Amino acid sequence: MIRVAIIGASGYTGAEAIRIVLQHKRAELTYLTALPDECGAVGDIFGQFKGRCNLQIEPLDFAQLKKSSDVALCCLPHKVSMGFVPKLLAAGLKVIDFSADYRIKDAALYEKFYQVKHTDTENLKDAVYGLPELFRNQIKGKNLIANPGCFPTGALLAIAPLLKEGLIETDSIIVNAVTGSSGAGKNPSSKFHFPNMNENIFAYGIGSHRHMPEMEQIASELAGCEVKILFQPHVGAFDRGILSTVYCQPKANVSSEKLAKLYSSFYADEQFVQVCDSAPAVKDVAATNYCHVFATCAKGKILAFSAIDNLVKGASGQAIQNMNIIFGEQENLGLY
Repeated sequence: MIRVAIIGASGYTGAEAIRIVLQHKRAELTYLTALPDECGAVGDIFGQFKGRCNLQIEPLDFAQLKKSSDVALCCLPHKVSMGFVPKLLAAGLKVIDFSADYRIKDAALYEKFYQVKHTDTENLKDAVYGLPELFRNQIKGKNLIANPGCFPTGALLAIAPLLKEGLIETDSIIVNAVTGSSGAGKNPSSKFHFPNMNENIFAYGIGSHRHMPEMEQIASELAGCEVKILFQPHVGAFDRGILSTVYCQPKANVSSEKLAKLYSSFYADEQFVQVCDSAPAVKDVAATNYCHVFATCAKGKILAFSAIDNLVKGASGQAIQNMNIIFGEQENLGLY
């Protein structure tokens, strides 16, 4: 059995990770931690786990963590995580980090977008970007996985076949995406107060969202050349999910039929990426680890769509998928 610790278990992604591990046949929860004022019985903090999980969420004790766990799912915020990951690795644990602290390989670029000095560049060099459908072989057996951001997961899966086949111009990609309100995290804010959020949709991070350099880095790896992406996120009045629409300029004439064949071939062996016959919808992937994709042509452009659950394929589900790969388990264990 894989013994699983969750660091930062009191947030949305922590709760999703608990839910998934509880239904995993080859893993067990052994240790849950959070800040002292967020600790207590799991069933009291998350009512859905009453009678299903009897663990306590406790303040972090590295000695207890080291003797009880094989892998740590690090559900800590950006900028905070890199202060814990070196200690987790030193304790002998595999680490799957949910923050952006190990995704962007250029430390200076990370510092520009996150406005903080990177304090663990040594481990940054060894971290593997954990998007299994694209980097499965690199993930196997590794000690530190940078779990991708939710927006990059949806956008990259939408256009990976186009980039790998060199079908699109790489200097003019536009990603337009809408996420549910859970994307803002558990801590309340005035923008996400119910009267402001209900029956509303708005753009944010205009031209400066922190997921943009992550998208460009991985897209450039896939394309084998520099890729420029303009990313514009929105948030809508629904709980969970991300719908991404990506606008691309083809290098030559291409038909919708050719795109359908390309996507079906590219993702033929991927359980969690399903190619659709029409634009996907977030309700169809809610609470699952699936990504639905679709690509077509319109007015000389290629439009590529994807839908994911931001808390599952965009976070905790993908982390469990990575965990399964690291430990040589069946990739879909615990996931649906």
